[in-house]
Amino acid sequence: MKEETKMLVEKGEMLPLMEEFYTIQGEGFHKGTAAYFIRVGGCDVGCHWCDVKESWNAKLHPPTAIGEIVENAAKHSKTIVITGGEPLTWDMKPLTEMLKKQGMQTHVETSGAYKLTGIWDWICLSPKKMKLPTEEVYKAANELKVIVFNKDDFRFAEEQASKVNKDCILYLQPEWSKREKMSPLIVDYVMQNPQWKVSLQTHKYLNIP
Repeated sequence: MKEETKMLVEKGEMLPLMEEFYTIQGEGFHKGTAAYFIRVGGCDVGCHWCDVKESWNAKLHPPTAIGEIVENAAKHSKTIVITGGEPLTWDMKPLTEMLKKQGMQTHVETSGAYKLTGIWDWICLSPKKMKLPTEEVYKAANELKVIVFNKDDFRFAEEQASKVNKDCILYLQPEWSKREKMSPLIVDYVMQNPQWKVSLQTHKYLNIP
């Protein structure tokens, strides 16, 4: 990477763009909403069940000017979801400022493992055991989405729920490859602990990206 490009990436004026696409948000509070997804490369959290491992290595994805990203997004939707990888690996302030100037709603999907940057209308915090969220992300999260891969994840979910703000919506979501085994356990758990809600990857059931 050229030194000049590297500096722009460090400032958040260019980002390693893996993909961008217009679809239906499939998970959590905004499921069913048409949204434009911006998937940024780069993540070292390392979830073994991650379904976009190709996003981990930022060097595989071309540094793209944020003006170009915003211009593409504006053609499709006012609801923009920034995901990854781990988007907070990078400074999200320049991109979100530009999106907000265009009157867009900015949503982020993050593990919370890095400093919270950017201007967000909605923060979906999906914490991972390998690299826990920062205190500031816990305080700011609008929804907590815990992926349930095994029974220990219920314990982890409660531990994480004790750290978020009182208005944060709590979701348990079965990991896709374990959905048949974990979904009945999640249903039982939510019925016994109704402060939680069930989240499903509805986009996978609908067979859309």
